[in-house]
Amino acid sequence: MRLLLVEDDDHVAAALSAILARHGFTVTHARNGEEALQAVLPTAQGERPSYGVILLDLGLPDQDGYQVCGRIRKLTATPVIMVTARGDVRSRIHGLNLGADDYVVKPYDTGELLARIHAVSRRNAGTEEAAGTAGAADGTQLRLGSVTIELPTRRVSVDGEAVALTRKEFDLLALLAQRPGVVFRREQIISEVWRTSWEGTGRTLEVHVASLRSKLRMPALIETVRGVGYRLVAPAA
Repeated sequence: MRLLLVEDDDHVAAALSAILARHGFTVTHARNGEEALQAVLPTAQGERPSYGVILLDLGLPDQDGYQVCGRIRKLTATPVIMVTARGDVRSRIHGLNLGADDYVVKPYDTGELLARIHAVSRRNAGTEEAAGTAGAADGTQLRLGSVTIELPTRRVSVDGEAVALTRKEFDLLALLAQRPGVVFRREQIISEVWRTSWEGTGRTLEVHVASLRSKLRMPALIETVRGVGYRLVAPAA
């Protein structure tokens, strides 16, 4: 798998690139935001670089890392993992709202980083496969009060106004919406949405739930069932 590493510290980049190479990754290193954006642009021949994952450190010397994330998302659907020292929930939600697929908080364990890279790449592969067969699917919609979820096109709207969700946010919402009122265990959600049983994904699940509540402007839509998991509470029509 090709991986774009956006990291301004050459020593950190060299060490991480060596670890990634040992695990089968071909790494392209961008030292700042501008190099990162250039790396995802089509070539003069019109060919678009093919990366499996973009690993984006937010502490860049030339541009705000969040802005770079947002601009990358407009250029490519390649999964983006943010690497940040900002561990508060608000910062993580902000990154997810800009289009990041996951995050790793410094200092991180290399095993955790590799697990997250593989998780987002597997999920992206599944999304692309589903998109390839969407044309043959029915125009299935889930309607929950003012919320409309279009499964084949992966679009969500509230009162007719489109809401931009990341891949995992959509998958999480679609999973809960298919059985309103039913409690989904955390382990089940992590298995179906992230395709992993790794317990470290639990915090990521909480951030995605918080992001969905914020984006849909419906804090009560997804109810936390303490000690168990989550369920979707269908709003009144």
